[in-house]
Amino acid sequence: MDILLNKRGNAWIMSQVLTIFVLSRVSIANSVPANFILGDSLVDTGNNNYIVSLSKANYIPNGIDFGRPTGRYTNGRTIADIIGQELGFEDFTPPFLAPTTVGSVVLRGVNYASGGGGILNYTGKIFGGRINLDAQIDNFANTRQDIIASIGAPATLSLLKMSLFAVVIGSNDFINNYLTPVVSAVEQKVVPPEVFVDIVLARFRLQLTRLYNLGARKILVANVGPIGCIPYQRDTNPAAGDNCVSFSNQIAQLYNTELRSLITELGANLEGSNFVYADVYRIVNDILHNYRSYGFENANASCCYAAGHFGGLIPCGPSSKVCFDRSKYVFWDPYHPSDAANVIIAKRLLDGDSKDISPLNIRRLATI
Repeated sequence: MDILLNKRGNAWIMSQVLTIFVLSRVSIANSVPANFILGDSLVDTGNNNYIVSLSKANYIPNGIDFGRPTGRYTNGRTIADIIGQELGFEDFTPPFLAPTTVGSVVLRGVNYASGGGGILNYTGKIFGGRINLDAQIDNFANTRQDIIASIGAPATLSLLKMSLFAVVIGSNDFINNYLTPVVSAVEQKVVPPEVFVDIVLARFRLQLTRLYNLGARKILVANVGPIGCIPYQRDTNPAAGDNCVSFSNQIAQLYNTELRSLITELGANLEGSNFVYADVYRIVNDILHNYRSYGFENANASCCYAAGHFGGLIPCGPSSKVCFDRSKYVFWDPYHPSDAANVIIAKRLLDGDSKDISPLNIRRLATI
Protein backbone atom coordinates (compact mmCIF):
# COMPACT_ATOMS: atom_id res chain seq x y z
CA MET A 1 0.00 0.00 0.00
CA ASP A 2 2.86 2.39 0.89
CA ILE A 3 4.47 1.68 -2.47
CA LEU A 4 1.19 2.43 -4.25
CA LEU A 5 0.78 5.71 -2.34
CA ASN A 6 4.34 6.70 -3.12
CA LYS A 7 3.78 6.01 -6.81
CA ARG A 8 0.61 8.09 -6.79
CA GLY A 9 2.38 10.88 -4.93
CA ASN A 10 5.27 10.86 -7.37
CA ALA A 11 2.87 10.88 -10.31
CA TRP A 12 1.06 13.90 -8.84
CA ILE A 13 4.35 15.74 -8.29
CA MET A 14 5.50 14.99 -11.84
CA SER A 15 2.20 16.23 -13.27
CA GLN A 16 2.57 19.49 -11.35
CA VAL A 17 6.18 19.92 -12.50
CA LEU A 18 5.12 19.28 -16.10
CA THR A 19 2.29 21.79 -15.77
CA ILE A 20 4.60 24.47 -14.41
CA PHE A 21 7.09 23.73 -17.18
CA VAL A 22 4.49 23.99 -19.93
CA LEU A 23 2.96 27.20 -18.56
CA SER A 24 6.37 28.79 -17.97
CA ARG A 25 7.40 28.09 -21.57
CA VAL A 26 4.21 29.72 -22.82
CA SER A 27 4.52 32.70 -20.48
CA ILE A 28 8.21 33.37 -21.19
CA ALA A 29 7.54 33.49 -24.93
CA ASN A 30 4.46 35.59 -24.60
CA SER A 31 2.67 37.73 -22.03
CA VAL A 32 -0.57 36.21 -23.32
CA PRO A 33 -0.31 32.47 -22.63
CA ALA A 34 -3.29 31.43 -24.73
CA ASN A 35 -5.53 32.75 -27.47
CA PHE A 36 -9.19 31.71 -27.51
CA ILE A 37 -11.24 32.71 -30.57
CA LEU A 38 -15.01 32.65 -31.03
CA GLY A 39 -16.77 33.89 -34.12
CA ASP A 40 -17.84 33.32 -37.70
CA SER A 41 -16.16 32.78 -41.08
CA LEU A 42 -14.02 35.89 -40.63
CA VAL A 43 -11.94 33.91 -38.15
CA ASP A 44 -12.90 30.24 -38.75
CA THR A 45 -9.75 28.19 -39.36
CA GLY A 46 -11.38 24.88 -40.19
CA ASN A 47 -14.14 23.92 -37.77
CA ASN A 48 -16.66 23.69 -40.60
CA ASN A 49 -14.46 21.06 -42.25
CA TYR A 50 -15.80 18.64 -39.66
CA ILE A 51 -19.55 19.31 -39.90
CA VAL A 52 -22.16 18.85 -42.61
CA SER A 53 -22.64 22.37 -43.92
CA LEU A 54 -23.07 24.36 -47.10
CA SER A 55 -20.63 26.87 -45.64
CA LYS A 56 -17.16 25.47 -46.24
CA ALA A 57 -13.83 26.75 -47.51
CA ASN A 58 -11.65 23.64 -47.53
CA TYR A 59 -11.23 23.62 -51.28
CA ILE A 60 -9.26 25.57 -53.87
CA PRO A 61 -8.67 28.37 -54.57
CA ASN A 62 -9.19 29.24 -50.88
CA GLY A 63 -5.84 29.22 -49.13
CA ILE A 64 -3.94 29.86 -52.36
CA ASP A 65 -1.45 32.05 -50.47
CA PHE A 66 -1.55 29.92 -47.32
CA GLY A 67 -0.12 26.93 -49.15
CA ARG A 68 -3.30 24.88 -49.24
CA PRO A 69 -7.03 25.09 -48.44
CA THR A 70 -7.48 24.78 -44.67
CA GLY A 71 -11.05 25.92 -44.11
CA ARG A 72 -10.08 29.60 -43.91
CA TYR A 73 -12.43 31.79 -45.94
CA THR A 74 -9.67 33.82 -47.55
CA ASN A 75 -6.60 33.47 -49.73
CA GLY A 76 -4.23 33.54 -46.76
CA ARG A 77 -4.52 34.30 -43.07
CA THR A 78 -7.43 35.49 -40.99
CA ILE A 79 -7.28 38.55 -38.75
CA ALA A 80 -6.92 36.26 -35.73
CA ASP A 81 -4.03 34.39 -37.37
CA ILE A 82 -2.12 37.62 -37.89
CA ILE A 83 -2.79 38.89 -34.37
CA GLY A 84 -1.56 35.58 -32.96
CA GLN A 85 1.65 35.83 -34.97
CA GLU A 86 2.23 39.41 -33.82
CA LEU A 87 1.73 38.36 -30.18
CA GLY A 88 4.45 35.76 -30.53
CA PHE A 89 2.56 32.50 -30.91
CA GLU A 90 4.62 29.99 -32.85
CA ASP A 91 1.61 28.14 -34.24
CA PHE A 92 -1.83 29.21 -35.45
CA THR A 93 -4.60 28.66 -32.91
CA PRO A 94 -6.11 25.28 -33.88
CA PRO A 95 -9.80 24.63 -34.63
CA PHE A 96 -11.72 23.00 -31.80
CA LEU A 97 -13.05 20.14 -33.95
CA ALA A 98 -9.67 19.11 -35.35
CA PRO A 99 -8.74 15.68 -33.92
CA THR A 100 -5.28 17.00 -33.04
CA THR A 101 -6.64 19.75 -30.77
CA VAL A 102 -6.15 17.75 -27.60
CA GLY A 103 -3.81 17.47 -24.64
CA SER A 104 -1.27 20.21 -23.98
CA VAL A 105 -2.16 21.87 -27.32
CA VAL A 106 -5.23 23.50 -25.76
CA LEU A 107 -3.08 25.27 -23.17
CA ARG A 108 -2.12 27.72 -25.91
CA GLY A 109 -5.71 28.35 -26.96
CA VAL A 110 -8.44 27.03 -29.23
CA ASN A 111 -10.43 28.46 -32.14
CA TYR A 112 -14.18 27.76 -31.89
CA ALA A 113 -15.33 29.96 -34.81
CA SER A 114 -17.68 28.59 -37.44
CA GLY A 115 -18.57 29.86 -40.90
CA GLY A 116 -22.25 30.85 -40.99
CA GLY A 117 -22.42 31.13 -37.21
CA GLY A 118 -24.21 33.93 -35.43
CA ILE A 119 -25.28 35.31 -32.08
CA LEU A 120 -28.84 34.06 -32.58
CA ASN A 121 -29.28 30.31 -32.83
CA TYR A 122 -31.42 30.45 -35.98
CA THR A 123 -28.93 32.64 -37.83
CA GLY A 124 -27.32 30.87 -40.78
CA LYS A 125 -29.93 28.11 -40.98
CA ILE A 126 -29.74 28.38 -44.78
CA PHE A 127 -26.34 26.67 -44.54
CA GLY A 128 -27.57 23.71 -42.54
CA GLY A 129 -24.70 22.91 -40.20
CA ARG A 130 -22.92 25.74 -38.38
CA ILE A 131 -21.85 26.35 -34.79
CA ASN A 132 -23.55 29.39 -33.34
CA LEU A 133 -22.17 31.32 -30.39
CA ASP A 134 -24.09 29.47 -27.66
CA ALA A 135 -22.64 26.18 -28.91
CA GLN A 136 -19.17 27.71 -29.25
CA ILE A 137 -19.27 28.74 -25.59
CA ASP A 138 -20.42 25.21 -24.74
CA ASN A 139 -17.34 23.94 -26.55
CA PHE A 140 -15.12 26.35 -24.63
CA ALA A 141 -16.67 25.10 -21.38
CA ASN A 142 -15.66 21.57 -22.40
CA THR A 143 -12.10 22.74 -23.13
CA ARG A 144 -12.03 24.46 -19.74
CA GLN A 145 -12.95 21.19 -18.04
CA ASP A 146 -10.20 19.39 -19.96
CA ILE A 147 -7.66 21.99 -18.81
CA ILE A 148 -8.85 21.68 -15.21
CA ALA A 149 -8.42 17.91 -15.43
CA SER A 150 -4.91 18.46 -16.75
CA ILE A 151 -3.49 21.20 -14.53
CA GLY A 152 -6.07 21.76 -11.79
CA ALA A 153 -8.61 24.50 -11.16
CA PRO A 154 -6.34 27.21 -9.68
CA ALA A 155 -3.82 27.02 -12.55
CA THR A 156 -6.67 26.97 -15.08
CA LEU A 157 -8.26 30.11 -13.67
CA SER A 158 -4.85 31.81 -13.74
CA LEU A 159 -4.29 30.75 -17.35
CA LEU A 160 -7.71 32.00 -18.46
CA LYS A 161 -7.29 35.27 -16.59
CA MET A 162 -4.14 36.06 -18.59
CA SER A 163 -5.42 34.75 -21.93
CA LEU A 164 -6.88 36.75 -24.79
CA PHE A 165 -10.47 36.03 -25.84
CA ALA A 166 -11.49 37.41 -29.24
CA VAL A 167 -15.18 37.42 -30.17
CA VAL A 168 -15.72 38.22 -33.85
CA ILE A 169 -19.36 37.58 -34.66
CA GLY A 170 -22.59 39.34 -35.63
CA SER A 171 -22.35 39.88 -39.38
CA ASN A 172 -24.33 36.74 -40.18
CA ASP A 173 -27.15 37.85 -37.91
CA PHE A 174 -27.74 40.52 -40.53
CA ILE A 175 -26.38 39.15 -43.84
CA ASN A 176 -27.76 35.63 -43.38
CA ASN A 177 -30.75 36.40 -41.20
CA TYR A 178 -32.44 39.80 -41.16
CA LEU A 179 -31.13 40.86 -44.58
CA THR A 180 -31.37 37.55 -46.44
CA PRO A 181 -32.92 38.28 -49.86
CA VAL A 182 -36.55 37.14 -50.29
CA VAL A 183 -36.51 34.92 -47.17
CA SER A 184 -36.39 37.84 -44.74
CA ALA A 185 -38.90 40.08 -46.53
CA VAL A 186 -41.73 39.24 -44.14
CA GLU A 187 -39.57 39.59 -41.04
CA GLN A 188 -38.36 43.03 -42.11
CA LYS A 189 -41.99 44.19 -42.40
CA VAL A 190 -43.00 42.78 -39.02
CA VAL A 191 -39.82 43.44 -37.01
CA PRO A 192 -38.32 46.95 -37.19
CA PRO A 193 -34.48 47.12 -37.36
CA GLU A 194 -34.33 48.62 -33.86
CA VAL A 195 -36.25 45.70 -32.39
CA PHE A 196 -34.11 43.13 -34.19
CA VAL A 197 -30.92 44.80 -32.96
CA ASP A 198 -32.27 44.72 -29.40
CA ILE A 199 -33.02 41.00 -29.74
CA VAL A 200 -29.49 40.27 -30.96
CA LEU A 201 -27.84 42.33 -28.23
CA ALA A 202 -29.99 40.87 -25.46
CA ARG A 203 -28.69 37.43 -26.43
CA PHE A 204 -25.13 38.71 -26.81
CA ARG A 205 -25.22 40.19 -23.30
CA LEU A 206 -26.00 36.77 -21.84
CA GLN A 207 -23.31 35.08 -23.91
CA LEU A 208 -20.54 37.54 -23.01
CA THR A 209 -21.53 37.34 -19.35
CA ARG A 210 -21.35 33.55 -19.49
CA LEU A 211 -17.89 33.75 -21.06
CA TYR A 212 -16.81 35.97 -18.17
CA ASN A 213 -18.30 33.56 -15.64
CA LEU A 214 -16.25 30.75 -17.21
CA GLY A 215 -13.05 32.67 -16.47
CA ALA A 216 -12.45 35.00 -19.43
CA ARG A 217 -11.15 38.42 -18.39
CA LYS A 218 -9.40 39.96 -21.41
CA ILE A 219 -12.24 40.00 -23.93
CA LEU A 220 -12.02 41.73 -27.31
CA VAL A 221 -15.37 42.18 -29.07
CA ALA A 222 -15.40 43.23 -32.71
CA ASN A 223 -18.33 45.19 -34.11
CA VAL A 224 -19.97 44.53 -37.49
CA GLY A 225 -18.16 45.97 -40.50
CA PRO A 226 -19.69 47.92 -43.39
CA ILE A 227 -21.59 44.90 -44.69
CA GLY A 228 -23.38 47.01 -47.30
CA CYS A 229 -20.06 47.32 -49.14
CA ILE A 230 -19.23 43.63 -49.57
CA PRO A 231 -19.55 42.28 -53.14
CA TYR A 232 -22.45 40.01 -52.15
CA GLN A 233 -24.55 42.93 -50.91
CA ARG A 234 -23.66 45.06 -53.92
CA ASP A 235 -24.74 42.38 -56.40
CA THR A 236 -27.95 41.43 -54.57
CA ASN A 237 -28.98 45.08 -54.32
CA PRO A 238 -28.40 46.39 -57.88
CA ALA A 239 -30.41 49.56 -57.22
CA ALA A 240 -27.42 50.83 -55.23
CA GLY A 241 -25.40 50.99 -58.44
CA ASP A 242 -21.71 51.41 -57.71
CA ASN A 243 -22.39 52.57 -54.17
CA CYS A 244 -22.54 50.57 -50.96
CA VAL A 245 -26.00 49.43 -49.85
CA SER A 246 -27.05 52.16 -47.43
CA PHE A 247 -29.74 50.24 -45.49
CA SER A 248 -27.35 47.39 -44.67
CA ASN A 249 -24.72 49.82 -43.43
CA GLN A 250 -27.27 51.80 -41.44
CA ILE A 251 -28.46 48.75 -39.53
CA ALA A 252 -24.83 47.74 -38.90
CA GLN A 253 -24.16 51.20 -37.47
CA LEU A 254 -27.30 51.01 -35.33
CA TYR A 255 -26.09 47.70 -33.93
CA ASN A 256 -22.57 49.01 -33.39
CA THR A 257 -23.73 52.03 -31.43
CA GLU A 258 -25.70 49.82 -29.05
CA LEU A 259 -22.88 47.27 -28.88
CA ARG A 260 -20.38 49.91 -27.78
CA SER A 261 -22.69 50.85 -24.90
CA LEU A 262 -23.07 47.18 -23.94
CA ILE A 263 -19.31 46.61 -23.89
CA THR A 264 -18.79 49.71 -21.74
CA GLU A 265 -21.50 48.54 -19.33
CA LEU A 266 -20.11 45.00 -19.02
CA GLY A 267 -16.61 46.32 -18.42
CA ALA A 268 -17.88 48.54 -15.62
CA ASN A 269 -20.08 45.94 -13.93
CA LEU A 270 -18.15 42.67 -14.21
CA GLU A 271 -15.38 42.80 -11.61
CA GLY A 272 -11.85 42.30 -12.92
CA SER A 273 -12.95 42.25 -16.56
CA ASN A 274 -11.22 44.08 -19.41
CA PHE A 275 -13.67 44.36 -22.29
CA VAL A 276 -12.34 45.98 -25.45
CA TYR A 277 -14.48 47.33 -28.30
CA ALA A 278 -12.89 46.85 -31.73
CA ASP A 279 -14.29 49.27 -34.30
CA VAL A 280 -13.81 47.12 -37.38
CA TYR A 281 -16.48 49.15 -39.17
CA ARG A 282 -14.37 52.32 -38.91
CA ILE A 283 -11.17 50.56 -39.99
CA VAL A 284 -12.68 48.80 -43.03
CA ASN A 285 -14.62 51.91 -44.03
CA ASP A 286 -11.37 53.86 -44.00
CA ILE A 287 -9.69 51.23 -46.17
CA LEU A 288 -12.57 51.31 -48.67
CA HIS A 289 -12.57 55.10 -48.94
CA ASN A 290 -8.79 55.40 -49.16
CA TYR A 291 -7.91 52.09 -50.76
CA ARG A 292 -5.28 53.45 -53.13
CA SER A 293 -3.31 54.97 -50.26
CA TYR A 294 -3.16 51.46 -48.76
CA GLY A 295 -1.82 49.99 -52.00
CA PHE A 296 -5.05 48.46 -53.28
CA GLU A 297 -6.40 48.82 -56.81
CA ASN A 298 -9.88 47.35 -56.26
CA ALA A 299 -12.17 47.96 -53.27
CA ASN A 300 -15.57 46.75 -54.45
CA ALA A 301 -15.19 43.41 -56.25
CA SER A 302 -14.14 39.87 -55.35
CA CYS A 303 -10.69 38.67 -56.30
CA CYS A 304 -12.16 35.16 -56.47
CA TYR A 305 -15.21 35.49 -58.68
CA ALA A 306 -17.70 33.45 -60.71
CA ALA A 307 -20.80 35.57 -61.30
CA GLY A 308 -22.15 39.05 -60.72
CA HIS A 309 -20.97 42.53 -61.66
CA PHE A 310 -18.91 42.61 -58.45
CA GLY A 311 -18.29 38.85 -58.32
CA GLY A 312 -20.66 38.58 -55.40
CA LEU A 313 -23.33 36.12 -56.49
CA ILE A 314 -21.55 32.78 -56.14
CA PRO A 315 -19.15 31.74 -53.34
CA CYS A 316 -15.51 31.20 -54.20
CA GLY A 317 -14.93 27.65 -55.44
CA PRO A 318 -12.92 25.42 -57.79
CA SER A 319 -14.68 26.80 -60.88
CA SER A 320 -14.07 30.44 -59.91
CA LYS A 321 -11.55 32.71 -61.56
CA VAL A 322 -8.89 34.38 -59.43
CA CYS A 323 -7.39 37.83 -59.90
CA PHE A 324 -3.71 37.98 -60.82
CA ASP A 325 -2.51 39.95 -57.79
CA ARG A 326 -4.45 39.18 -54.63
CA SER A 327 -2.62 41.90 -52.71
CA LYS A 328 -4.36 44.56 -54.80
CA TYR A 329 -7.89 43.52 -53.77
CA VAL A 330 -9.62 44.43 -50.52
CA PHE A 331 -12.05 41.51 -50.90
CA TRP A 332 -11.02 37.94 -51.50
CA ASP A 333 -14.54 36.62 -52.19
CA PRO A 334 -18.15 37.87 -51.98
CA TYR A 335 -17.99 38.19 -48.18
CA HIS A 336 -14.44 38.17 -46.81
CA PRO A 337 -11.36 40.40 -46.85
CA SER A 338 -8.13 39.33 -48.50
CA ASP A 339 -4.99 38.51 -46.55
CA ALA A 340 -3.66 41.98 -47.47
CA ALA A 341 -6.73 43.67 -45.99
CA ASN A 342 -6.64 41.42 -42.92
CA VAL A 343 -3.06 42.54 -42.24
CA ILE A 344 -4.13 46.19 -42.11
CA ILE A 345 -7.14 45.45 -39.90
CA ALA A 346 -5.12 43.29 -37.53
CA LYS A 347 -2.29 45.79 -37.13
CA ARG A 348 -4.69 48.64 -36.39
CA LEU A 349 -6.35 46.50 -33.71
CA LEU A 350 -2.94 45.66 -32.29
CA ASP A 351 -1.50 49.18 -32.24
CA GLY A 352 -4.36 51.54 -33.06
CA ASP A 353 -5.57 54.50 -31.05
CA SER A 354 -8.86 54.76 -29.18
CA LYS A 355 -10.74 55.59 -32.38
CA ASP A 356 -9.95 52.13 -33.73
CA ILE A 357 -10.11 50.13 -30.52
CA SER A 358 -11.00 51.22 -27.00
CA PRO A 359 -10.24 51.59 -24.19
CA LEU A 360 -7.05 49.62 -24.98
CA ASN A 361 -5.46 48.23 -28.11
CA ILE A 362 -4.49 44.56 -28.13
CA ARG A 363 -0.81 45.09 -27.29
CA ARG A 364 -1.74 47.09 -24.20
CA LEU A 365 -4.45 44.61 -23.26
CA ALA A 366 -1.89 41.83 -23.45
CA THR A 367 0.31 43.46 -20.81
CA ILE A 368 -2.40 43.84 -18.15
